[in-house]
Amino acid sequence: MISVLRLNHRKRDKRITTHCALTARAFGASGMIFTGEADPHIIESVEKVTEKWGGNFKIKHSKNWKKEIKNKKLKVHLTFYGERLEDKIKELKGKNLQVIIGGEKVPREVYEKADYNISIGSQPHSEVAALAVFLYEYNNHKMPENFKNWKIKITPSKKSKKIKTKQ
Repeated sequence: MISVLRLNHRKRDKRITTHCALTARAFGASGMIFTGEADPHIIESVEKVTEKWGGNFKIKHSKNWKKEIKNKKLKVHLTFYGERLEDKIKELKGKNLQVIIGGEKVPREVYEKADYNISIGSQPHSEVAALAVFLYEYNNHKMPENFKNWKIKITPSKKSKKIKTKQ
């Protein structure tokens, strides 16, 4: 089981934080906690997606990332300063993880508290991209397809939209 900890959300980051949560959900994480400024609209938006598209994804806000990082899960901080993803992914597969992604500058303490600092490339990039790449690798290049309690579902199609709905 994977949960995501999004550090230091700022009001101007509303879309990025929402995209982090949607990416986490779509790629199979069980939930996300974001710290920094509270924003109930992010929670409402992600909860609506989960209600409509299915799954058991949970999202919440916490005032204190230090409190949230003290869980018993293996802590994997995604960065571009860490060890190569390709060298460490086998060690992480199948384990209960807390994946940590930054917002503004990540405090040094996060690097120290993390069990793994994993490099997703060695160039500056988006935390959304880092999360997607990591989860895709973790899930053996597969996307989850069967979300429970869905109300709307897409069927892959070469040239048209195939949408299935249930009441």
